[in-house]
Amino acid sequence: MSKEHNYSLTIVWTGNKGKGTNSYRSFERSHTITSENKVPILASSDPAFLGDQTKHNPEELFLASISSCHMLWYLHLCAEAGIIVLNYTDEATGTMTETNCGGHFSEVTLNPTVTVAASSMIEKANELHKKANELCFIANSLSFPVRHKPICVVNPADASFIT
Repeated sequence: MSKEHNYSLTIVWTGNKGKGTNSYRSFERSHTITSENKVPILASSDPAFLGDQTKHNPEELFLASISSCHMLWYLHLCAEAGIIVLNYTDEATGTMTETNCGGHFSEVTLNPTVTVAASSMIEKANELHKKANELCFIANSLSFPVRHKPICVVNPADASFIT
């Protein structure tokens, strides 16, 4: 049985400096992303495209979507497999290539560092990245592969709650 999930949000351009889009340099790329009952995200374009470097840009949010979707599936799979994850950090990277007609992402690499409770969990913990990638809704929507370079470490001191 197939289910559909619908999403909505609002983008409001906040970069009119008084002259609208009179010229390419006459307006800011600032905008606000809002969704019901959530904190607004202040955004802009990448500084390479005259954006505000203090705000998130669409390319960063795209990369964050890939990374967070992978992490959420990964944590789900680890919980089901009895892998106790104590910490998860991903230093994700992506490359966007400009072309004459826009551009596209050509690669994304996730670099998760995962801390587990016991050394016996490392092998399975590393294997589950492949399954998480197969299940990730965002990764399944892309026209390029998402690479993974996981590091798994053990810190049993953090697992003192385990009986």
